[in-house]
Amino acid sequence: MRIYLVVMDETEEANQALRFASLRAQKTGGSVHILALVPQQTFSAFGGVQATIEQEARERAEVMANNAAGHIFAESGKMPTIAVRPGMPAEVIRKYIEEHGEIASLVLGACADGAPGPLVSHFSAHAGQLPCPLYIVPGGLSREEIDKLA
Repeated sequence: MRIYLVVMDETEEANQALRFASLRAQKTGGSVHILALVPQQTFSAFGGVQATIEQEARERAEVMANNAAGHIFAESGKMPTIAVRPGMPAEVIRKYIEEHGEIASLVLGACADGAPGPLVSHFSAHAGQLPCPLYIVPGGLSREEIDKLA
């Protein structure tokens, strides 16, 4: 079975990548894995404060991933696999792909304006080292164009 890995955050391009992946999964009999990243804190607060900040970031990521999964379920009737992981984004994604050898492709969304985004820049520069294909969904595509391409 084909598994499409989508890295979710609160951006429109992530939503577009998720739509593309879920439509591809429907058409190929595959499934979607949603990986929500918990941002690393750039500062270190005192013990209890730091733990609260990290817990709140994790909870936000979990809510966002569950909302995205709910949209996929509503449209396709299939519930995606959800994972929430803390750490440096590129490292977390690579480790997740290694742990889940059945992943058929990594699907990322590029920003519509300006630079494509840090994950797209990183993984497109290292695409030859990935164990699976990399799909980059352009941020300027409409919903109808994504549906047509998927």
